[in-house]
Amino acid sequence: MGANISQLERDIGSDQFPPNEHYFGLVNFGNTCYSNSVLQALYFCKPFRDKVLEYKAKNKRTKETLLTCLADLFYSIATQKKKVGSIAPKKFIARLRKEKEEFDNYMQQDAHEFLNFLINHINEIILERHQSSNKPKTGGNGETPSSQQEPTWVHEIFQGILTSETRCLNCETVSSKDEDFFDLQVDVDQNTSITHCLKCFSNTETLCSDNKFKCDNCSSYQEAQKRMRVKKLPMILALHLKRFKYMEQYNRHIKVSHRVVFPLELRLFNTSDDAVNPDRLYDLVAVVIHCGSGPNRGHYISIVKSHGFWLLFDDDMVDKIDASTIEDFYGLTSDIQKSSETGYILFYQSRDCM
Repeated sequence: MGANISQLERDIGSDQFPPNEHYFGLVNFGNTCYSNSVLQALYFCKPFRDKVLEYKAKNKRTKETLLTCLADLFYSIATQKKKVGSIAPKKFIARLRKEKEEFDNYMQQDAHEFLNFLINHINEIILERHQSSNKPKTGGNGETPSSQQEPTWVHEIFQGILTSETRCLNCETVSSKDEDFFDLQVDVDQNTSITHCLKCFSNTETLCSDNKFKCDNCSSYQEAQKRMRVKKLPMILALHLKRFKYMEQYNRHIKVSHRVVFPLELRLFNTSDDAVNPDRLYDLVAVVIHCGSGPNRGHYISIVKSHGFWLLFDDDMVDKIDASTIEDFYGLTSDIQKSSETGYILFYQSRDCM
């Protein structure tokens, strides 16, 4: 190896370096680590990267949107002459600041809010393109049936369905209501695991006193039991750990650095009886990590799995890490006030789409 070979290439080894793969850090434009960390995680969610690059190939002459800027950025990384280095996502950040006022400043933002905005916004852009290219079929009353919108590739990758099942304790009738999600938000407890958090997410709660349920069968308010279960398991399961809690006594949001173990392999046990693919096995592919003691200060980094090894992206720096290092990001076993590096958004990819 020549003297100008980067440390990362040395660490990976030239014979081990995956062909056609590039590891590029992203330059920080003043507190844009919230965006950099999420973009790296998404780049290494292979189904997502492939679709974004495919979008670029198919939509050469399109007006600039956040999606075209994202596609240009991904394309730029994927076609670099060098294998490693750093790149400035200037156009993407400029567009993001135009698109959403809240991001148009140099303050630290929440990585989950950014992810949420980005996924939904991209989905809207694709739906708009569909609508303008296929003139809508109108229903009998001249209305466009919105429920019959084609699912986009964003839906295909990230969308799951939750079903909330409510059982009336008077007549035993069970009614269920479905809702879509692009990510699941789970509460965290001290010294627990993701599996435990998901179980708690689906715990049965009793609706009683002021909170009774209006049962259609009984035509009155009744005590009932309610639980949430996963009905459709997404191709990529994004889990958001709710690490920022509002504390009355401090009059602000405090970071909860509880230790939560996230396994490299995950199977969901809180699925509904009619779930389509309840046995889906997931592999951890990326984690966005929050470093620091509070939501408005601190820093975001990400770790990703690529071709069997793990990399840490910290803005423009990229390092190879040992899989055992992942344990450092589970969180702390004590105190919520301490500064810590904790898993914040986890990306699990279904093994059947590898």
